[in-house]
Amino acid sequence: MSFLERKRQLVKDELSHTAAQLIARNGYEETTVEQIVEAAGVSRRTFFRYFRSKEDVIVEVLTAVGEHTRAIVAARPDGEPPGASVRHALEELTRHYLEFPEKALALTRLILGTPALRARYLDRQFEWRQGVAAELLPRCAGDRLRAELISGVGFATLDVAMAGWAEAGDELPQVLARALELSRLDQL
Repeated sequence: MSFLERKRQLVKDELSHTAAQLIARNGYEETTVEQIVEAAGVSRRTFFRYFRSKEDVIVEVLTAVGEHTRAIVAARPDGEPPGASVRHALEELTRHYLEFPEKALALTRLILGTPALRARYLDRQFEWRQGVAAELLPRCAGDRLRAELISGVGFATLDVAMAGWAEAGDELPQVLARALELSRLDQL
């Protein structure tokens, strides 16, 4: 990564971090782009160079989720059943959430509890599902429908587990394990 790319990533990360802090403190609807840029010490123009909207600032934090899930599935053993590959990816992904559990839980609650953020999250998740399905395609003997179904079931299972975690505050790995058991993802 070049110096310029690192600098851009730092600005983007700072905007995301600042926005998340302000929204956590003041609420989503009450936080404006103007407040975010003022707190981050950048111009509106800079903000919109990196993000299309306030929703994108928060959802950007989750971009790594899709990329990470796809990378985990790609790294799984070739002979492994596709549903098992997705299950392993989701289990590893939730371990990542547990590195900063309070932040992850607050962000999850914010996204699920804010209609505009939830809509952007689901829009982004569609892209992730397509990426994971592309990785699964060779494991599914080129059957695109099967690859997309397995990816979709995997992300739906993750959604249900995350919602249960956000609502009850139970341990995410246990909630995910139960959701995976009920989804029968390993059998797909």
